[in-house]
Amino acid sequence: MDFFNAVCQEPPRNTNLFGLCDDQLGGKAYSDIATPNNWVATVRNEKNKTLVFTAIDKCVIKDHEEIGRGRCDGMLISDSSLYLVELKNSLPPWQSIAIEQLESTIQFLTQYHAETIKDYTHKKAFACNKIRARFQVIDNEINMRFFRTYGFRIDIQAEIIIV
Repeated sequence: MDFFNAVCQEPPRNTNLFGLCDDQLGGKAYSDIATPNNWVATVRNEKNKTLVFTAIDKCVIKDHEEIGRGRCDGMLISDSSLYLVELKNSLPPWQSIAIEQLESTIQFLTQYHAETIKDYTHKKAFACNKIRARFQVIDNEINMRFFRTYGFRIDIQAEIIIV
């Protein structure tokens, strides 16, 4: 399982504003600059860092692989940051499902790329929902457990700010 496989990566972009989309029609997630109405998450890249989007679900991990284990939709990387992103367009209880998918993806990522991910100083997991786009407060205990267990911060919001 190769999370850094060029076949699943889009060309690098340094756009200051773009979106991440999942059409929920069986295809893989993708980035977009042309149709904001399709964006599940908005990426704000005010420093115009070079970013690479990787489709995890349906590319790095195909549907017939790892049956019964969740995986998030995609990953954004820069030279120093790694962001995992789960894209939803659903009503509750979407949060717990999204968090489980992110946790499972981090476990895969750690299993196959433990040394590589140590190089990223900022690691964050985002649960994004087109229906509930505003920032959702995560219980401090859950946030701390997530960070202590996986080394990733977690946010439930549809805006990803690149640092």
